[in-house]
Amino acid sequence: MALDIRRFIQRFVEEAADHLPRLREGISALEQGHADREQINDLFRAAHTLKGSSRMLKLVPITALAHSTEELLSALRDGTLTATPTVTSLLSQAVDGLADLVSRLAEGATGDDLPAADEALCSALEAAALGQAPPPPITPAEAAPSSVPALPSSSTPPSSAALVAESELRLSDTVRVRLDRLDDVIRLMGEVLSGHHHLHTLVDQARELSITPPAEQQGPFHAFHRELKDSVLSHDSLMSDLHDRALQMRMLPLSVVFDPLAHMSRELAQSLGKQVDCRVRGSEIELDRQMIDRLSDPLIHLLRNALDHGLELPAERQVAGKPPRGQLIIEAWQDAGWVVVEMRDDGAGISLEAVRQKALAKQLVSEEQLHALSEQETLELIFLPGFSTKSMITDFSGRGVGMDVVKRTVVDELNGDLQLASERGNGTRFTLRLPLSLAMMRVLLVSVGGVNLGVTAPYVSELVECSSQSFIDAAGQRTLILRNEFVPVVSLAQLLELPETESGTDTTLLLVVHQRHQKLALIIDSLIDERDMIIKPLPVHLRYLPLVSGMVSMGRNALVSLLHVPALLEVTRHSAQRANEERASSALAKRILVVDDSLNTREIEKDVLEAWGYHVTLAENGRDGLAKALAEPFDAVLTDVEMPVMDGFALTARLRENEVYRYRPIIIITSREKEADRRRGIEVGADAYIVKGSFDQNNLVETLQALLG
Repeated sequence: MALDIRRFIQRFVEEAADHLPRLREGISALEQGHADREQINDLFRAAHTLKGSSRMLKLVPITALAHSTEELLSALRDGTLTATPTVTSLLSQAVDGLADLVSRLAEGATGDDLPAADEALCSALEAAALGQAPPPPITPAEAAPSSVPALPSSSTPPSSAALVAESELRLSDTVRVRLDRLDDVIRLMGEVLSGHHHLHTLVDQARELSITPPAEQQGPFHAFHRELKDSVLSHDSLMSDLHDRALQMRMLPLSVVFDPLAHMSRELAQSLGKQVDCRVRGSEIELDRQMIDRLSDPLIHLLRNALDHGLELPAERQVAGKPPRGQLIIEAWQDAGWVVVEMRDDGAGISLEAVRQKALAKQLVSEEQLHALSEQETLELIFLPGFSTKSMITDFSGRGVGMDVVKRTVVDELNGDLQLASERGNGTRFTLRLPLSLAMMRVLLVSVGGVNLGVTAPYVSELVECSSQSFIDAAGQRTLILRNEFVPVVSLAQLLELPETESGTDTTLLLVVHQRHQKLALIIDSLIDERDMIIKPLPVHLRYLPLVSGMVSMGRNALVSLLHVPALLEVTRHSAQRANEERASSALAKRILVVDDSLNTREIEKDVLEAWGYHVTLAENGRDGLAKALAEPFDAVLTDVEMPVMDGFALTARLRENEVYRYRPIIIITSREKEADRRRGIEVGADAYIVKGSFDQNNLVETLQALLG
C-alpha cells in the first residue's frame, strides 16, 4: 500500500502550530531587548526543527525559508550579530512566510502545490546573517519563469485506492463549504424556527376550543390539546438546538481579526517612528462571521488612531517618565450573551481642551452648549460627524472612516455599545460590547396602539407598573423617580404617531429602555411575550426609517418591527434640547452648577432651572463639579450625594473651604431620607436638603429663589 503522505503532513502542521507562536513571542522579546541567550537558543531550535521536519516530507519551500531563518538565528546565538530593527523585521517576515505556507498545507495543499520560497527574503536573511546589507529585491522581469509541475502519476494499485480514500475520509475532520450556502442553511433554519413559533399560537387556540364545546365533547378536545401541547414543547428544545448548531458552523474566532491587527501595529508604529508592544488576549472567543466582517474596519480605525494620536514618540515618553515602548492591549472576553472587545493604550490620552477647541472651530456645538457638558460628554464629541483632531486625515487614521462611522457601525449596525474612557497622560480605552450573533436575539414583544412592536433585550432595563400619581412634572416633562434617578416618561404611541389606547385602570405600564447611562420610560399598552427570535434585515426601500432596526416574524408571515432604541433616545433628547433653546433667558441670569452622576437626573434638573431663566452647567461627579466650580464662579450649586470619585457631602465640604463659596447657596438633592443624612448634610454646610422621592419642581425653584435673595 502506498505511503499516506497526508497523515504525516497533518502531523507536521500540528507541530508547526506549536513552533510558530513560539517564534513570534521570541522575536517580540528580541524587539523589546528582553530576549536572553536561552530564548535565542529556543528560537534557533524551533527553526531547526521546522527545517528538518519539512525536509523529510520534501516540503521544499518551507525547508528553504526555515534554513535561511536558521542561519540568521545562528548568528544571533553565536553573538556575531545583534538584534537590530532590520534583523527583527526580517525575522518577522520570515515567520509570516512560514505561517502562510503552513496554512496552505492545513487547507489541503501538498508539497507540490506550495509556491516557491521568497528568494529575495531568503537572500536578505542570509546576507544579514553575514553582517551584510540585504540585496535589492528581484523584479518580476528578472525572475525566471516558473515551470508548471507535472501532476504526479498515481502508483497506487486499484486494490489499495479504496483503503487510501477510506483513510483520508477517516482522518479529515473538516470540510470546506461556500459561505453563501452556509448562509442559506441558516436562513432556512430561521424560517423553520419562526414557523415553529406559530405552533404555540395554535396550542393556545386549541386550549380555547377545548373550553367551548358541549360537555360530552370536552374530553376529546382536552386530549387533543394536551397531545398538541406536548408535541410542540418536545420540539422546542430540538428546534432551538438545531438552529444553534447551524449558527455555530458560522462562528469564527476573533483571532482572524486580532492577529492581523497585532502584525499591523508593528508595521504602522515603525513607519511613524514609534515603538509598540501589542498584546492580544481572548482571541479564541468566537463571533458570528457576519459580525467579524463588519467589525474589522472599526477595529482597524481604532488601532490607527491609537498609534497615530495616542502613543507618543519614544523621546516624548521618556520625558514623561514612561518606557520608550508603548503598550497596546487588544482584549476580548465573554459576558453572558455578549462579547466585550477592549482596545486600550498607555499613551497621552485625549486632551479635553483640544476637543473643545476643535468642536468650536468645526461649529459642532456652541460655546454655551460646550460649557454645559460634563467631562465624559466632552470626550464623546469625537463621535460627532465631521469631528477630527490635528492629523485625523492621514494615511494612518483617515481611510475615510471617522469615529462617527465607528460608532454607527457598532451601535446601529451591530446592535452593540461603544464606550470611551481617557485620562490625560495615562492612555485611552475603547470598549465595544457586542451580541454573539445578529441572526437570533432575545426580543421583548409589546403592543402599542393596536400594533405589535419588538425591542431587543440588550436595550431593555425593566418593566414597571405604576399609578399616574407616581409621575412628577419637570419643566413640562412627565418624569418618574426610579431608584435615585429621574427618568423621562414618553408615550410610545405619541412618539410613533399611533392611536392612543385608553386604559381602564389607574395604572400605567412602562417599558424602561437604556443605552449606557441614558434611560427612557416608554408607555405601552401590554406585554405580549419574550422569546429568542430570528432578526430579519429591513428591505432596501424601508432602510430610511431611523426608528426601526429590523423585523421579526410571529408566524403566518406576520412581521413585527424592531424599535431602534438609540434612535428613540436621540429623538427625545433633541426634542428636549430644542425646547430649552426656545426658552428666553436673560444675559444677567444666575448661573447654577448641577452635579449628579445620573445623566437623566442632570438633564431634567437642567430643564427645570432653564425654564425659570437660569444658566445651567452640568457635572457628572463630585470631582468634575469641584473642578468646574473652582474654574469659574457659580451663584449656586445643586448636588446629589451618592456619586463615584467624590460624593456630595465631600464636595460640599470642599466648596465651603473656598472663599468664593463660603456663603453661596448649596442644595443637596438626594434619595437619602434618614435624619442622620440630613444632619450630615447640614454639618458639611448645605443650605437645603431635598429628597428626590418627594421632589417638586416648584419647591426646588422657590427654595433656590429664597436662598439667592
